[in-house]
Amino acid sequence: MPEELEKKGWIKRTTIGEPRLSEIDELYKSLGYEVRVEPVRFDELDDDCRRCYEEYVDDVKTVYVTKKVSRTASNFLSYSSD
Repeated sequence: MPEELEKKGWIKRTTIGEPRLSEIDELYKSLGYEVRVEPVRFDELDDDCRRCYEEYVDDVKTVYVTKKVSRTASNFLSYSSD
C-alpha cells in the first residue's frame, strides 16, 4: 500500500499514536493538506522502532499527506485541447 500511495503523490510524514496523532491530523488539514492515517507496516520500520510499536500495534498509525488540488486546478489539469 505505501508504494501505491507514494506513486499517487502521498508523502509519509510520521508514525505515531494518540494524542499526537489527532493533533498532527488537524495541523496538516489546517495547512491545506489531505491526510491519510494508515495501519503501521512493521516491515518498513527498523528493529528499534518495531520493538516499541509492537506493544501498541492498535494505537500507533502512519500519517501520509498530499496537497489538496483546488477545484480550479483540477479543472485546468483535466482540460484537453483536442
